[in-house]
Amino acid sequence: MAAVMPQRRYLTWGSITLLLALSWVLPESGLLNPYVVQILMYVGINMILTLALNLVNGYMGEFSVGHAGFMAVGAYMSSILTVWVIPPALSFWAFPAVLVAGGLAAAATGLVVAFPSFRTRGDYLAIVTLAFNMIVKSVLENLEILGGPRGFLGMPRLTSLPWVTAWVLLTLYLCRNLVYSNFGRGLMAIREDEVAANLTSVDTRKIKMYAFLISAFFTGVAGGLFAHLLQFINPRSFSILKSTDMLVMVYLGGIGSLTGSLLGATIFTLLLELLRPLGLWRWVVGPLLLVLLMIFRPRGIMGLKESKWFIPRFGAGSRRS
Repeated sequence: MAAVMPQRRYLTWGSITLLLALSWVLPESGLLNPYVVQILMYVGINMILTLALNLVNGYMGEFSVGHAGFMAVGAYMSSILTVWVIPPALSFWAFPAVLVAGGLAAAATGLVVAFPSFRTRGDYLAIVTLAFNMIVKSVLENLEILGGPRGFLGMPRLTSLPWVTAWVLLTLYLCRNLVYSNFGRGLMAIREDEVAANLTSVDTRKIKMYAFLISAFFTGVAGGLFAHLLQFINPRSFSILKSTDMLVMVYLGGIGSLTGSLLGATIFTLLLELLRPLGLWRWVVGPLLLVLLMIFRPRGIMGLKESKWFIPRFGAGSRRS
């Protein structure tokens, strides 16, 4: 049994290296046309968003409906840095730090939201995050220095398929380690019964705060990738409709499931692209799909289930969920 562990670890890191290599080689070789590469990058960004939101809505059992606000903060912060602060010659090398800065800015605003929200219970987080999303959108629309409702532009196109792949793998790796740790067990205890978790020495308020800030951080990183892919952002890109899309991806793939997050993001992104000929009517699909999911399959496709590939090994040859 002891000889199996190094082999599995080698295969895991080997597959990660292979994915990163393919994400760099395939676009450069011309085997994938730019349209397909663009769609793959959208899928990857949505995977990061879904993994981040699933920490709060799936594993913790709360209901946040305003994560597009954190995405907006990350997008605008990273864009300001690459347009106004960092010289163009250094922007490529500084891009990882720029994304981290956008994530930290989103986490800081998440702290402002979480601090009063988690003093209460029930559906108050949904109300507060919805209000936060509307406040962020309104503030950005009235900041003329950032373009107001016209939007902000001038960012270099720094987002590429290798960068998106790397951040998806990093987000997945960190979320997996977080979920299958003592912290993750505390999260799931809060989801099942917060009062009982508190009575069994789980610091529920601290865990909820940390999970919310981690979720906001990765949402902000996804916003930075989104901004430097389109090279143009405006407040309408981060409206309640964007938050609804995130909710659909989480509940379509399955709550409390890393596999479900990846599956939901992929299915929803490709579905919207296939329905593009419908024009504006395709945006009806998201809210309608969310309503149908809540009625017929509230836990989603992989709700509370996980693929064995994402379950870490504990000890020599043993596996537990």
